[in-house]
Amino acid sequence: MISRAFDFLARRIDGPLMAALALTLGLGMTVVYSASGGGSLDRVLGQGRNLAVALLALWIFAQIHPQLLMRLALPVYVIGLGLLVGVAVFGEVRNGARRWLNLGFTTLQPSEAMKIAVPLMLAWYFHRREEGLRLLDFLVAAAILAIPVGLIVRQPDLGTALLIFASGFFVIFLAGLSWKVLGGMVVAGLASLPFLWSMMHDYQRKRVLMLLDPMQDPLGSGYHIIQSTIAIGSGGVLGKGWLNGTQAQLDFVPDPSAPPTSSSRSSARSSGWWAP
Repeated sequence: MISRAFDFLARRIDGPLMAALALTLGLGMTVVYSASGGGSLDRVLGQGRNLAVALLALWIFAQIHPQLLMRLALPVYVIGLGLLVGVAVFGEVRNGARRWLNLGFTTLQPSEAMKIAVPLMLAWYFHRREEGLRLLDFLVAAAILAIPVGLIVRQPDLGTALLIFASGFFVIFLAGLSWKVLGGMVVAGLASLPFLWSMMHDYQRKRVLMLLDPMQDPLGSGYHIIQSTIAIGSGGVLGKGWLNGTQAQLDFVPDPSAPPTSSSRSSARSSGWWAP
């Protein structure tokens, strides 16, 4: 019975890949527990729940036959593209961004689905054109990628747009994109940086500048970058040892999704890590 259950769960699962993934996840959970000082399992359990959901989704997708995925690629991409157009026209605005589509019974963010739909669509397209790829085929693929990326940038959601662009670009690159064409794209991209910079929103430019110089706002936008840099620098290559971390345990590095708390700011102030 146990053998049958294992065979069922391991069906269509790459053993070496899953072993490497399990080791990586185990190491990550260990580091999270050590960084918390071992005093609380809440964060570890929260990460464990997220990983369980992700592994379940991975297993479900692994059971889908590639031929079925190939047949779904075009309709999923077209539906996702239609939803993105719907967001642009009828989308719900939150915090100055039009990223959500209210369907009455639920709210969707179509850009998330495009993270899967775009590379799947490009893989389907190159599979159909695999015999004798020409420059025109790569131009069509570039358009398949550029349309949803452009709609997502317009929302604006630069982070998601960059992720989708990267996932689609690697499909195009692995399909056999010429190094000469790639070099030309790099040169064109570098030449267009001033134009792209002028098109970015203020908060997007601020994020880039803060990444380059977080000391511009050490207790605000640059706080987590600075404290993370200190954590890496103080630990060195081998780290401080099991349960000996300081930046997280002393509340210098709180939850990244939350702003610095008064206690973390007072700790930073008393340590004198920035110039007054």
